Amino acid sequence: MNKIIKIQVNPKSSQNKIEKLEDGSFKIKLTTPPVDGKANEALIKLISKEWKIPKSKIIIKKGKAGKNKIIEIIN
Repeated sequence: MNKIIKIQVNPKSSQNKIEKLEDGSFKIKLTTPPVDGKANEALIKLISKEWKIPKSKIIIKKGKAGKNKIIEIIN
């Protein structure tokens, strides 16, 4: 079964970091600016690296142009 995750992204931060919030969603800080989809690429790369999931299994379902995103992890 696929997993759906709510994420709040903070681009142009001082570090790349994943924080789990009390409600089960995640706050992810990225050093990459939100220009030409580069922050989305960096987000997928960071999730892939930290959670050891292939990049091809991570899909941004909603919020590609905003800070609040819905991510789907495909099994």
